[in-house]
Amino acid sequence: MRVAIVTESFIPAWGGVTTTVCQVLDRLAATGHQAMVLCPGPAPASYRGFPVRTVRGIRVDGLRLRGRTAELERHLHDFAPDVVHVASPHGLGPRGLNAADHLGIPSVAVFQTDLPGRLAHPSAKSLRRALSVAGMTLAPSAAAMQQLAAHGVPRVGRWARGVDTTVYHPNRRDSELTRELRRCLAPGGETIVGYVGRLTSEKELHRLAEIADLPGVSLAVVGDGPCRDQLEQLLPRASFLGHRQGMELAGTFAAFDVFVHPGRHAMFGQTLQEAMASGVPVVAPAAGGPLDIVRPGVTGLLFDPDRCGGLREAVGGLVADPSMRARMSRSARSKVEKRNWPYAVDELVAIYRTVVSASGTRRAA
Repeated sequence: MRVAIVTESFIPAWGGVTTTVCQVLDRLAATGHQAMVLCPGPAPASYRGFPVRTVRGIRVDGLRLRGRTAELERHLHDFAPDVVHVASPHGLGPRGLNAADHLGIPSVAVFQTDLPGRLAHPSAKSLRRALSVAGMTLAPSAAAMQQLAAHGVPRVGRWARGVDTTVYHPNRRDSELTRELRRCLAPGGETIVGYVGRLTSEKELHRLAEIADLPGVSLAVVGDGPCRDQLEQLLPRASFLGHRQGMELAGTFAAFDVFVHPGRHAMFGQTLQEAMASGVPVVAPAAGGPLDIVRPGVTGLLFDPDRCGGLREAVGGLVADPSMRARMSRSARSKVEKRNWPYAVDELVAIYRTVVSASGTRRAA
């Protein structure tokens, strides 16, 4: 297939969207497909042998707007893709969907941010209109699918992100760096309970206070954000490790005994998958994305976010039962091995084909 990917984020700006786009491109290259990337600059001229075309912005009333539709259409016309993959719900995203619609090219909108929240905003009229022309809008979880449908988005499907099961692996626990981290975090053999993510109010990190004083627990917080100072005051005994990425982050995941995700508003939960790939059982709310990821009693535990003390009870149960943690560790790794990036992208390519086929049927009718 020939796939044009329109993304607001690409190298050298790393984040969830860029990581996903690169994983998709890696697999497309490995399986003989052709691709092109359309993104704002700066960006490399190519990736995996695929051309990367930067799209300039325009200024309206002093505001810089990403991507003129005419420029997008020119690049799409020249490349002649079978399908346009739009990877972000702002900036170039709606313009990419509109350009594809104008050229008669099937499109797939692949969003992993809080798209339902964006659609609820009064200023989201243009985004809702753009999604109405997408061949399919892919949500990362059943909860996100339900919310998109409730906002009137047609043709909603599910596509969950993959996880790098080579980078995130239980054997990293045996590395010297990880062993040293465990010695620092748990000098007395404490059970290390860790969180990884942005330190923002919507993550509901105040819940961590429920477990901060659990006997025999060492709480580690990885990430940064506007709530860090407030959290350091709330959790004076916790270790704040700052932002980590790459192999350092993978080694940190492997150092944990339990991974905790306290917020109930996540539409997916990529860090849950990374923890599970590292062989770490997870505790998360019984709401949103975690419902699709965690098998209660098998790969971790789900707690009722509306019940005071629910998080403490779940984490305390795992801390008190090393044999249960060991069993869940093995099960967690086994579950996500089936959700590696090659598998996930092959699933996405099958969705491309479905959308292209449906588009041809509609045109024929």
